[in-house]
Amino acid sequence: MSRTVAFIGLGHMGGPMAANLVKAGHRVRGHDLAPESLEAAAGAGVDPAASAGQAVTGADLVITMLPAGDHVLGLYGDILDVASPGTLFVDCSTIDVADARTAHERAVAAGMRALDAPVSGGVVGAEAATLTFMAGGGSDEFTEAEPLLAAMGRKVVHCGGAGAGQAAKICNNMILGVSMIAVSEAFVLGESLGLSHQALYDVASTASGQCWALSVNCPVPGPVPASPANHDYRPGFAASLMAKDLGLAANAVRSGGVHAELGLRAAELFVAYAEQVGATEDFSGIVRTIRNQNGEQA
Repeated sequence: MSRTVAFIGLGHMGGPMAANLVKAGHRVRGHDLAPESLEAAAGAGVDPAASAGQAVTGADLVITMLPAGDHVLGLYGDILDVASPGTLFVDCSTIDVADARTAHERAVAAGMRALDAPVSGGVVGAEAATLTFMAGGGSDEFTEAEPLLAAMGRKVVHCGGAGAGQAAKICNNMILGVSMIAVSEAFVLGESLGLSHQALYDVASTASGQCWALSVNCPVPGPVPASPANHDYRPGFAASLMAKDLGLAANAVRSGGVHAELGLRAAELFVAYAEQVGATEDFSGIVRTIRNQNGEQA
């Protein structure tokens, strides 16, 4: 069934996601503060809106993809009173669990319905419609949103109530951050032992060391042609975003009194790395920092 969707946030992730909704036959009205993002989305069939309020007016469903919780809560303050009563708000941003729950509460208080549905899969997944969605909210809201999320992704999981999607996302990305550091350290160790990148990859990718950080986003040039390492570490998932996500995980670890030594250390390492490269490099480029720390040339 075709729906009218408002899509707010048309950047590297949101733009391709909105385009995939258009391909699936939905009418998408989009808004972004960056004119170039709005123009690119229009080229993909998204109806450009001059404001978020204009995009939301009359929409059946509102999807947001924004950088941080403050942006989501600020936007909700501007558009909740513009949307039709009962409109479903689906936030695909990666934000703090507490902010996600606050967004739910504000939407419900305004007579709307809400779902948090952050994603995993990066820009490549957004473009190919192979994202994984982790949803938190009511079962009815999930059932309504699922067909649209499935048009943008390969896997859609209902994780529980409000904020559960964000909880799943930060746990997943803590695994990813720690594993990328482990894979990078293994390649640097292999280099010191005279092992070629290809040989290590051929073994680990078919043995117990196999993981996404190795087989899809391999941090060294050569073994995986599509990985950022073969393209000057141009970001699929920027270092700054990984630092942000691990920061959210670290906050949850500390507030929950959980012992997570590797997760906290990974957060520290990625914050330091992101301070150097920001959004200009993929998070897998941390391998070069690790190599440099071992007194070798990047």
